[in-house]
Amino acid sequence: MSDASSLIDRLAIRELVDAYAHHADRREPEAQAGVFTEDGQVRLFQGDPTTHEADQVITGRADLAATFDHLIRQYDATTYPNAQSTVSLDGDTASGDSYCLAHHLTREQGERVLIVMAIRYLDEFRRTDEGWRIARRDLVFDWTDRRTSRP
Repeated sequence: MSDASSLIDRLAIRELVDAYAHHADRREPEAQAGVFTEDGQVRLFQGDPTTHEADQVITGRADLAATFDHLIRQYDATTYPNAQSTVSLDGDTASGDSYCLAHHLTREQGERVLIVMAIRYLDEFRRTDEGWRIARRDLVFDWTDRRTSRP
């Protein structure tokens, strides 16, 4: 693989990770599910997946879109700024590790609450006819902070 094609693939994968966050914040569950392969899978972990079992597994774009829609409705607003990430390319597949500090605004007992989640995405990517897509995502919640929020 040439350096130029490697850079193009890495950029496409990073844009895919960012598109997931963008569609979540814009409340577009179908588009958010569209960054996955048709049989894409998300496995949710409360802590390191090498020492914890998955709390939930969602497979396929239709179920992913329904799950994302349900999650979106729990919050007044979200902001998912992505941080550092690494990608290892291997032909038409790749793996990646990305960090996100996700912010969720909600109301509890009439009070505005901010929930901040330190998230890691451990991804397996596959090149498809649609371009790069996420084939499997292990979504790891490292920690969560909840506090009253004032506008």
